[in-house]
Amino acid sequence: MNKMREIRIEKLTLNIGVGEPGEKLDKAMKLLTIITGAKPVKTRSMKRIPTWGVRPKLDIACKVTLRGEVAEEVLKKLLVAVDNIIPETKFDDSGNFSFGIAEYLDIPGIEYNVEIGIIGLEAAVTLSRPGFRVKRRNIRPTKIPKSHKIKREEAMKFMGEKYGVKFEEDEEE
Repeated sequence: MNKMREIRIEKLTLNIGVGEPGEKLDKAMKLLTIITGAKPVKTRSMKRIPTWGVRPKLDIACKVTLRGEVAEEVLKKLLVAVDNIIPETKFDDSGNFSFGIAEYLDIPGIEYNVEIGIIGLEAAVTLSRPGFRVKRRNIRPTKIPKSHKIKREEAMKFMGEKYGVKFEEDEEE
């Protein structure tokens, strides 16, 4: 296989949205530190939503971005938490995907912490190929050719072969 066609994990982003600043947000940040060993950052609201009591520039969530081998190790743990099953609808047309974990207790190696309580989180995985840097470089950035982009089917095949992920079809209502 051509080395330029190999798919790899560019980054894994873990996100916990709590909707308000204060104690809940501190607990969420502590949980992300325990899971990843990296320091999370707070994310702020952009809009005013009066019914939820949210105003602009209010810290309402936290996230941490992992890359390289650390991202792969954490992803393996997170996939075990969802029994290596991801619905097909969670993959977008660019080959990226995301999934949620209802309780952090499902993640192997993480034990219940009384101070944190029970919190869920979301994992978003961004896939790339060698050569994707051309769209982000400073000098002469270029679009990625259609033939080099990652398609949904390619991403699903990659996850199935490398991580043993099984895919679930969503039922039509």
